[in-house]
Amino acid sequence: MLPRRWAHSQGVARRTADLARILGESSELLVAAATLHDVGYAPKLAVTGFHPLDGARFLRDEHGADERLVRLVANHSFALLEAEERGLREVLEAEFPLLEDRLLVDALVYCDMTTTPDGERTTAEERVAEIRGRYGDDSVVGRFIRRAAPEIFAAVGRVEEALGAPPMPERAMGEAQSRRG
Repeated sequence: MLPRRWAHSQGVARRTADLARILGESSELLVAAATLHDVGYAPKLAVTGFHPLDGARFLRDEHGADERLVRLVANHSFALLEAEERGLREVLEAEFPLLEDRLLVDALVYCDMTTTPDGERTTAEERVAEIRGRYGDDSVVGRFIRRAAPEIFAAVGRVEEALGAPPMPERAMGEAQSRRG
């Protein structure tokens, strides 16, 4: 796997530790999905060029991985919307239906979208802006991330609510005040 992608995946996996208390027995599954969510970027696995689909197929076909793990990898961070941009939505839905465990799905979005490409913590807003800047608004990924942003922010909010975190505006005001001293 590419070094920066691996740093991101390791950071996403580290974020899962914060969620163990709200996920219970699904915590181990989240750690595995977080670690493997971007495996489809590996050049040897890039068959379609759509990393969630390529990664999920690799885990299913080459490793016989747990169905829930494969479906999480295939659908991470609202991949259906990007699949639609690529003309692969029907393929993704047919092979890897969405999981119905909303909190688990949201937890993977939370971990992925609050981790930088270098594996550091960030906000979902900063992460979406970084992706848009890296790929450009007119690219497939740029179009996807603009469409997915409201869903991403809502998923992150649901996880933060489950964790008992203060709402975003209060947290942002508190951070601004602490920077002012």
